Amino acid sequence: MPLKPDLIVKKMELNPKNIVKPGDLVSLNDYPPEYTGAYEKKGQTKRRLKKLHKELLELQGLLYAESQHSLLIILQGMDTCGKDGTIRRVMGGINVQGCDVFNFKVPTADELSRDFLWRAHKAVPSKGKIGIFNRSHYEDVLVVRVHNLVPEQVWSQRYQQINDFEKMLVENGTVVMKFYLHISKDEQKERLESRISDPTKHWKVEASDIRERAYWDNYMQAYEVMLQKCSTDWAPWYIIPANKKWYRNLVVTECIVERLKKLDMKYPEPSIDVTDLTIGD
Repeated sequence: MPLKPDLIVKKMELNPKNIVKPGDLVSLNDYPPEYTGAYEKKGQTKRRLKKLHKELLELQGLLYAESQHSLLIILQGMDTCGKDGTIRRVMGGINVQGCDVFNFKVPTADELSRDFLWRAHKAVPSKGKIGIFNRSHYEDVLVVRVHNLVPEQVWSQRYQQINDFEKMLVENGTVVMKFYLHISKDEQKERLESRISDPTKHWKVEASDIRERAYWDNYMQAYEVMLQKCSTDWAPWYIIPANKKWYRNLVVTECIVERLKKLDMKYPEPSIDVTDLTIGD
């Protein structure tokens, strides 16, 4: 049974980052996508976001210099949830040379001939770099499940396979952060309609977005199971209220900065004695 509205707000204030505890049952009805915490409008977040972007740039420099870890950011959510916008607004201030973005669309014939994690594994960032998955290997327990593309006995095994895969990545120095960008069905409708009415957004319109909307309830169920089964101690899921783009951007940036700070990274010592170096005229 969904929580009462006042209990939902209290729950979210206690866990503002909405980190899903391993094994917890998840009802997305308990996470209002319009939630904005202590903020009422975009202008209230600008100063905070500017400070966070500065910190993120500094942390990226440390990540690259130390080269002991990599950061993998996974973005999932329904069509129009803002995956592209999150990448643009959250990561816009970092050094693009140290960040790669991978889009996971319909698998190619070559990818289908291999295990479902192959295309994800080869895109994992090397140490010192940031990698962003715009959609990811989780499509194989989402769209594959919703549309019965493989038998249940196949996709039902993939939750544990994904957990094992991500644990291996973490044990080898990759920080895995997973964000489910949570929008309401009404908000998706507004965003789809704006794409249709605005000529500058016509290029974004795809018939598949409209078709997939008919499966909304099926996707919500698939997401709830995914969040329950694949939020682990080593790679937890964050449920991000995403109806308000500015709040989405703030919370995702906060989460990334906080996680990178926990690595307690240090600039490496020089390989030579710099005290005796002089620069000629």
